[in-house]
Amino acid sequence: MQVDINCDMGESFGAYKLGNDEEMMRFITSANVACGWHAGDPMVMDRTIRTAIGHGVQVGCHPGYPDLMGFGRRAMDLSTDEVEKYCLYQLGALWAMAKANGTEVRHFKAHGALANVSFVNMEVARAAARAVAGFSKEIVFVALANSPLAQAGQEMGLKVALEAYPERAYSPDGTLRSRKLPGASIHDPVEAAARAVQMVTQGSINAYEGDLIHLKVDTLCIHGDNPAAPQIALAVVEALRATNVEMKPMSESL
Repeated sequence: MQVDINCDMGESFGAYKLGNDEEMMRFITSANVACGWHAGDPMVMDRTIRTAIGHGVQVGCHPGYPDLMGFGRRAMDLSTDEVEKYCLYQLGALWAMAKANGTEVRHFKAHGALANVSFVNMEVARAAARAVAGFSKEIVFVALANSPLAQAGQEMGLKVALEAYPERAYSPDGTLRSRKLPGASIHDPVEAAARAVQMVTQGSINAYEGDLIHLKVDTLCIHGDNPAAPQIALAVVEALRATNVEMKPMSESL
């Protein structure tokens, strides 16, 4: 049994630092690199890619809404054509940075509100999938398990990596619990590790309200901006290894 572990990276901006990318790189197999719209800038993108290469971690595109002030977590009223072109624009920017550093963009994972909208809105999900398919069908399309986004990627003939979040609470419908609600994020490494093992080995997780959600998992996300992220990542990796789960990049396992 194997699973990928991904983390959102490169979310610093100018003089502002966010996350602990260097430490988190020790535990992950895929890095989702911000592309300058919700976070990141050209210098941060370049530095993050080089750090990933140094740790043998694969690089992926992490596009968001053009919302630096809100960190991409505020929904925007965009047409599907705008969503598609905004995703393609950011994918191209990261591809150039990756190419200059002698590596490739291996996967695509939407950020924040863009992801949350595409988890429930099929037309927005299809717009994101079209952007990736138009660029390269070799890029793995990361999508929340059981979501319209996963269906949209499959419709476009993309390799879809189904994602789960051991350090985020779920609603009964399988979407992530809003960060505006209590209990949305899990900060206890032991609890997050137990959830990761349940997700990977049992194909299920309990929603915040207690409902059992069934899901298939190809990749686990650990958010780098969680204050306990390094401790959670270490606990998750150790717990998975203890159950004979191998950590492997999603682009190599799909």
